[in-house]
Amino acid sequence: MDARVDTATGGLDIREAERGDAATILRFVRELAIYEKAEHEVAATEETVAESLFGPASVTRALICERDGVAIGFAVWFFSYSTWLAKNGLYLEDLYVTPDARGSGAGKALMKRLARIAIENGCGRFEWSVLDWNEPAIRVYDAIGAEPQPEWLRYRMAGDALKAFAAE
Repeated sequence: MDARVDTATGGLDIREAERGDAATILRFVRELAIYEKAEHEVAATEETVAESLFGPASVTRALICERDGVAIGFAVWFFSYSTWLAKNGLYLEDLYVTPDARGSGAGKALMKRLARIAIENGCGRFEWSVLDWNEPAIRVYDAIGAEPQPEWLRYRMAGDALKAFAAE
């Protein structure tokens, strides 16, 4: 896959992340958590990022966006599955662009690369979640033609609640 992105995106390069990118990815995860007012929830370490993204049991992949050889953003994704379509989907777990690179087209370039990956792999959907207060991201998603799914509520079970339920 060609790592070079359309020149209209300002000379951005998007490449598949490698184990050596774990520290950069962790830095971006922390910056994203700070932006989302949830830094205290980040339990990841460089080692756990490296193993979970690049270890032998990983089902997750990541992209790094660079400008002039400097990492300015990332996306973490995995394949999901739709029983109704009987096709895989691509689920974007996180996308982040550093504040000084916002407005450069990096976020849109990452989204386009993910859309291409979805098409190349026969996916029937490309999905993600966004916090309801994140208006800048929502404007981008609306502008690229994505549609919110208001009829769906996202649920989560984690930590002690997950352990307790599993033990029942």
